Amino acid sequence: MGPGGPGSGWPLAGTLLVAVAASMVAGGEDCLWYVDRNGSWHPGFDCEFLTFCCGTCHQRYCCRDPLRLLTERQQRHCLAF
Repeated sequence: MGPGGPGSGWPLAGTLLVAVAASMVAGGEDCLWYVDRNGSWHPGFDCEFLTFCCGTCHQRYCCRDPLRLLTERQQRHCLAF
């Protein structure tokens, strides 16, 4: 049998992928307000469905790349320093 046949790992892998994606979307990873390198204040904003906040402490934008994800915790850490 091919992929998805009896005993294959595809159903489990698909379920895990959906669970991870849903947790990222539901995690509220929208971009909080920030101050850029020039000292200009930028208001917080929401990202579209299936995107999340990316960037640095001084520049934020919405993207789909999980390697560029800037969590809410990281954003709050930026505000403290």
